[in-house]
Amino acid sequence: MPNQRDEAADDSPADLPCLEKLDSPTGSPPTASLSSLMELENCVSNLSLAHEIVVNTDFCFKPRSPPPDSLEGRVTEIVHRAFWDSLQEELHSDPPNYNHAVILLQEVKTMLQSLLLPGHVRLRAQMDEVLDMELIQQEVDHGALDLHRLAGYIINTMASLCAPVRDPEVKALRELKDPVELLREIFRILGLMKTDMVNFTIQSLRPHLLQQAVQYERAKFQQILDKQPASLDNTTAWLQAAASEEASAVTAQSDSPSPDSRCPVSATAVLNRAYMRLLHWDPQDQKYPETALMDRARLDALGQRLQMLVLEASVLLLTNAQCGGAVFSLQGFVGKLRQSVAALLEGSHTREADLKGALLGLGETVLQQVTDGLSGQGGAALPQESLDLLKGQISELWKQNNPVRTLIGERVQGFLQAMLQGGPAKRSPELPAPLRLVSAELAELGTAFGRIVHFNRTVFGPFYAPILRKLLFPPGEADTGEDSR
Repeated sequence: MPNQRDEAADDSPADLPCLEKLDSPTGSPPTASLSSLMELENCVSNLSLAHEIVVNTDFCFKPRSPPPDSLEGRVTEIVHRAFWDSLQEELHSDPPNYNHAVILLQEVKTMLQSLLLPGHVRLRAQMDEVLDMELIQQEVDHGALDLHRLAGYIINTMASLCAPVRDPEVKALRELKDPVELLREIFRILGLMKTDMVNFTIQSLRPHLLQQAVQYERAKFQQILDKQPASLDNTTAWLQAAASEEASAVTAQSDSPSPDSRCPVSATAVLNRAYMRLLHWDPQDQKYPETALMDRARLDALGQRLQMLVLEASVLLLTNAQCGGAVFSLQGFVGKLRQSVAALLEGSHTREADLKGALLGLGETVLQQVTDGLSGQGGAALPQESLDLLKGQISELWKQNNPVRTLIGERVQGFLQAMLQGGPAKRSPELPAPLRLVSAELAELGTAFGRIVHFNRTVFGPFYAPILRKLLFPPGEADTGEDSR
């Protein structure tokens, strides 16, 4: 007998996958206790960490050190220096005071034990024997503590446990004679070794996380949704805006513009349009869809890179149109021009005034390179009118409604949408002529964008499906929805 999930899937549109029924909760979140808030924070933290490990192949932990010129950096340096200076005085007093040194040895032992694997049975037993804190305290009480002997054992143990990249630093420890400097360096290198161990563990776990990532992230987000029922409000608004845009586009392309005729809207097309909106998101708009928050930094970076590619292709197109193919046929001209465009426009996308000033300077640079290129090949110089026109056209690219920039932007939009529709396994669509000069960068951007979209769609499909059903097939129009499939 078919279960309720199967019945719901049979009633769903043809382009929606078979997903369990999950209504988007509405309303204000209930009052939460401190413990539930902490549990929610831990859930979000674990979800973000797991997602970063899966999608970012270069992800790794790095030792945290505040900038030396910052207040935190200066305070940290003062506190550390005071601690080690105090230890220096204790060890050089007569008789030496080893109270703090014993505490440090206990911490060193704990750090070394954290680096041991389950198979290090003999090494663990040996460590308990040599770094026996009760015995060390007795040696301190009788003035028989040999700190250099213990340090030698610690260094040998570190050498057997460290990654090959730490070998030179561990070897350098053997040259240190001052006990305070030796302990300080031991702690520094042990901190690096712990970071190496964490990163090694991440690399080892990544293949297993990849297998379970979809189910894990989906379950974690469901836990967040259970504790915070309004966690899909922004996502619903995001999909609703995309559905309105898609419906308007379908109606505009329809041969029958009659208001009584219903134009079928594809749920997949709505979702693809929604993803495209993330590349042009207003930084001031805080209503970012909750299901894409973990990828926002990556999507923002792709959106900024996309803007630069559009501007770069626009400049190249204008230059080619005004100067003709003779200039572009010069050896190395296109590459040099692209380097100048990328360098002068870098970082100018955040503010309109910065972009306007950058384009003014870029116009001068382009004219200079065109003039130098033609004179270097013995070609005739371009008329001053053509040069002035080119400079003016480049400087006008700062406007959002500039026809050349709009044309290139539409072509890029179409290319990325074609990649999304084709899926990760299909061949990338052919680039239109104006964009072939930046084809490699655009294809790389499209691949990165498609990878993010594919994973997000796979994880959050069960949360998108009921929202799209309500948007595209309201309860009163169920029959119409079925007829339009």
